[in-house]
Amino acid sequence: MPKSVFIVSGEESGDLHGSSLIKALKELVPGLEVGGMGGRRMREAGQVGLDSSELSVVGIVEVIEKSPGILKAFRGLKKRLKEARPDAVVLIDFPDFNLRLAREAKKLGIPVVYYISPQVWAWRKGRIKKIARLVDKMLVVFPFEVDLYRKEGVDVEYVGHPLSDVVECPLSKDEARKAVGVGADSIVVSLLPGSRTAEVRRHLPVMLEAAVLMEKGINASVDFLLPAAHSIDDTLLAGLIGDSRLGVKVLRERLYTALRASDAAVVASGTATLETALVGTPMVIIYRMSQVSYAIGRALVGVSHIGLPNIVAGREVVKELIQNDATPEKVCAGILEIIKDSGKKDDIINGLKEIKDRLGSRAASRAARAVFKVINP
Repeated sequence: MPKSVFIVSGEESGDLHGSSLIKALKELVPGLEVGGMGGRRMREAGQVGLDSSELSVVGIVEVIEKSPGILKAFRGLKKRLKEARPDAVVLIDFPDFNLRLAREAKKLGIPVVYYISPQVWAWRKGRIKKIARLVDKMLVVFPFEVDLYRKEGVDVEYVGHPLSDVVECPLSKDEARKAVGVGADSIVVSLLPGSRTAEVRRHLPVMLEAAVLMEKGINASVDFLLPAAHSIDDTLLAGLIGDSRLGVKVLRERLYTALRASDAAVVASGTATLETALVGTPMVIIYRMSQVSYAIGRALVGVSHIGLPNIVAGREVVKELIQNDATPEKVCAGILEIIKDSGKKDDIINGLKEIKDRLGSRAASRAARAVFKVINP
């Protein structure tokens, strides 16, 4: 009887990492059956299961608004788990959903592997005890996470960050600019508003207003690139960009080329900040959410930085502008500092190299070997 695993992700970044894991697992286990839930990339890698594209949310209020769809997906996965009885369940991030699913798997006696830890070091640290009860193997992507779990008796293994193996652009800066159709001598700024529709609605207007100010503050030709996530609708982007009257070039499936071509980037906090760091492009990180979610989150969060590059570095390598600080004026000032102050730009680039070194390599292969040991005890 062929081996089978259930892999569950609920977000764009999880879909990316899940697809790499599936490919690595299939190399180790020919004929492996993969069920669960994921997005386009995971389906292309061979998963047969539910589509996660409608579930991607951030924030307490935002989760409540999407709860009917989330509950429907949860019930569907619970039913499939009982029917399929896979050799293991592999959960990728998406903690509020996945920890509930871990409880159901535990009831059925199915081993649970968690790949890419919930950010317990940032908020709701009490979840570590819950994880210790529900998870058989924790695979973490940041070195500092190991001690947090080991202290609670969790079987934990550091595998490196999967983005280190995914993010690559072999093009030089001039080649990248030619590839995306911008001038070799112009100033190029990428705008990354997020991979969720709600994030784009909150962040892109701020970024576009900041871009208008940049055009006035930079004494040179400026090109703006928007490497849009697959999940974002063209109509939404066209409407927001049209209102700004800026000449923004929207690109699909060319994120790393756009970042290589750029002198700087404005990036919504999340996985894209690490991708930008790994390409080596100086950035300003911004994030906005509903006021209620922000107020609750601020009371719960226990870290001094919100941007992943700064968390990995343990210091502020790139500027963070969160909630009310994420104004067009402050975003513009942060980008102008990068463009006009060569010393500041060099400091950021050196800091990004340090971050890249800390993130390790071959994470998907290491994670696959760990899962293999669970399904072949």
